[in-house]
Amino acid sequence: MVTADADAHAHTVLAKAAGENFPVAPRFLPRAWRDDLMAVYGFARLVDDIGDGDLAPGGRDAAYLGVGPGQAADRLALLDAFEADLHRAFRVAEGSGPSAAPGHPLLAALVPAVRRHRLGPAPFLGLIEANRQDQKVLRYATYEQLAGYCELSANPVGRLVLSVTGTATPERVRRSDAVCTGLQIVEHLQDVAEDLARGRVYLPAQDMARFSVRESDLAAPTANASVRTLIAFESERAHRLLDEGLPLVRSVGGRLRLLLAGFVGGGRAALRAIRAAGYDVLPGPPEPTKRGLLREAGMALRREG
Repeated sequence: MVTADADAHAHTVLAKAAGENFPVAPRFLPRAWRDDLMAVYGFARLVDDIGDGDLAPGGRDAAYLGVGPGQAADRLALLDAFEADLHRAFRVAEGSGPSAAPGHPLLAALVPAVRRHRLGPAPFLGLIEANRQDQKVLRYATYEQLAGYCELSANPVGRLVLSVTGTATPERVRRSDAVCTGLQIVEHLQDVAEDLARGRVYLPAQDMARFSVRESDLAAPTANASVRTLIAFESERAHRLLDEGLPLVRSVGGRLRLLLAGFVGGGRAALRAIRAAGYDVLPGPPEPTKRGLLREAGMALRREG
């Protein structure tokens, strides 16, 4: 049974959806879809918060997961406990014999979505593994290595959206993967300074060398010409990935088409904001405006794939 305190804590995590580049579960969607997409978002947001060390103070998440105070700051221990709680959620959803209920309210909230859509654990496990990787791998030598990380950290989210809406096909999954990888790269570009402060660099070392960018350049208050050229290069790469995903938008209809256009439009609006900042992302993440997001979403709806 979820207590009022647990419910309030879960809502605090879910409220972060308002700060995303794209609409997570807009009101125009059917209520059942909104509820299940928010349950998926709650899982993804919490696992990222664990991986980034951004949990709410007080150790409540650790307590829900059965992690003692001595390990409340140990991200790998928390991720292991989170994975164990995920497996409890799946056992409950599948009714596979007697099983303890998941301890974390956001995992308890995931159970109905798993049951309704017969979701498999693989995408959720991928997101957990991506955050484990964040604790161990702090630099990426090549774009191919970074794309492998995005396969774990971003692509599962799009696949879950397709599963929840009952629209997954091999071709749609392929296009969705392109969109999600593009969105992940956009987020990395917005957060270069923040990621560096966490000890991570998601700009491929090969590309940094190509444009004569050193890590010390990324720590500066503003970007020099080399950094701006590198960010422009990576922005174009993300733009191509979002364009590759455009046929996904046109392959579906109704309100789902609006949602997917919002995903693509959110990424494109963020890239427009980066460009408007002269590719100087170091003072802080360039943020798209609501008008810009709506404009780009409209263009995604109109464009032929």
